[in-house]
Amino acid sequence: MAKVEQTEGSTYRLIVVGGHTRSIGKTQLVCDLIAALPEANFIAGKITQYGHGVCAENGEHCGCAPDEHASAFSWETNAASGTDSARFLAAGARRAFWLRTKQGFLAEGLPVLRESLQCVAMETGNASVNVIVESNSLLQFLRPSLYLAVLDPQREDFKPTAQSMLDRADAFVFRREMPGASRAWPQIAPSLLRARPQFSQTEGEPLPQPLAAFVRAPLTRPPSVRI
Repeated sequence: MAKVEQTEGSTYRLIVVGGHTRSIGKTQLVCDLIAALPEANFIAGKITQYGHGVCAENGEHCGCAPDEHASAFSWETNAASGTDSARFLAAGARRAFWLRTKQGFLAEGLPVLRESLQCVAMETGNASVNVIVESNSLLQFLRPSLYLAVLDPQREDFKPTAQSMLDRADAFVFRREMPGASRAWPQIAPSLLRARPQFSQTEGEPLPQPLAAFVRAPLTRPPSVRI
């Protein structure tokens, strides 16, 4: 009973990194934050959804789809395997995972994510850990400690899920200059983009120190997120 009470009480400082489309450096931003904040000792992960055998992350057949169940969870064990979760380990993450679900079935995958994180908390004797996750859809189920939205005004595609969550972003990370946003996304009110802190980081550039400081701030507060 004591173990049940401990795991049910697990809370997290949770950073979520999302973006309006694929291939705009969301994974790289997670890696940059892991490397820039080693004191966070992050557990890092990626959530991928697929539909009709096609991955929602890259739009192609990638082999990520669970074969028999609505979801599949795995811990990464090889930092050189070439997966995005391996990149998290290589950047310095304490542990890294990959949660794959059928499109619209993320709720079915959350229990295994919860149990896996609770096991890590119990193993370390620490009921609160820092978690960073690459995902947009996770915001449908919880409010993270911080949500960063990666945007590239030269990419017109804007996923409906990302658009519906845009007003929940705590800050925007622009891959290119913001002035092009109004032309690329006429459906997005410029006032919404201006209403949040903005950081500029072209892919391949070092993480801006103000962005590192912005993310570090919620990591100093008591954990409050339950998954």
